[in-house]
Amino acid sequence: VQSVASAEQLHAIVFYLMGRIPSVGPPTLAAVAGVTMVAGAALLWRARDYNALALGEETARQLGVDVEGLKRWTFFWTSLLTAVAVASAGLVGFVGLVLPHLLRLAAGPDHRLLLPAAWIGGGAFLVLADLLARTAIAPVELPVGVITALLGGPFFVALLRRRSSEGSLG
Repeated sequence: VQSVASAEQLHAIVFYLMGRIPSVGPPTLAAVAGVTMVAGAALLWRARDYNALALGEETARQLGVDVEGLKRWTFFWTSLLTAVAVASAGLVGFVGLVLPHLLRLAAGPDHRLLLPAAWIGGGAFLVLADLLARTAIAPVELPVGVITALLGGPFFVALLRRRSSEGSLG
């Protein structure tokens, strides 16, 4: 697609690949909000099962959780959320990698609190990153994915280093 795109289309493709929060009309906003609310409610409905799964698959099974069914459920709803997010904003990285780890420290491991905190915290982080992307070198607008990568990349590297050093100790 990129090889046959016009210069204007190529610019739009690059911004999509780097992540950009576009201005959308009420119908698009309503569709994205509707899917997000339904999928979010579906995931939150299984929060207790996620808490059990955090104890390990065998423990979750002993507590009556259909682990394989929960995995399919989660895969379906999170795939739908990911598809809606990528279709509407492009490839915005690190929000889902960084914020849940930070919020788990603040909200604790209970998914009944952690899931809503991650949704609100992730949204707030993205709004702030978009604000920074639009104002950092105004009047030029950076893709929001650049800002999230600059903030999230070092955090992710630190997380990987911490995990690898913990693994080498054991």
